[in-house]
Amino acid sequence: MRLNPLLATISISSLAVATLPASQCTTGPVQCCNSVEKASSASVSKLLGLLGIVVDDVNALVGVTCSPITVIGAGGNSCSAQSVCCSNNSFNGVVALGCTPVNLNL
Repeated sequence: MRLNPLLATISISSLAVATLPASQCTTGPVQCCNSVEKASSASVSKLLGLLGIVVDDVNALVGVTCSPITVIGAGGNSCSAQSVCCSNNSFNGVVALGCTPVNLNL
């Protein structure tokens, strides 16, 4: 099977944009979330409704059940779920809004 070079370039560049180095997270500590889904997903939409949170962008990523990762690069630091940088972490870890996946190794 031969891969279209243009398609491969688009896929690689999309991946690069979608993942942020942890060092570029300027909104607070990187979060480790049990799941990260679009605000429009059924489970996240229901949770946001129960909490009375309105998200304008239904495609925005929302982290669910999150905890901060405070030491990046330390040997004992790990996130076995999804590591993200979020613009709004003010919901006590229940949800985090405006999330972007991060690479803890960068």
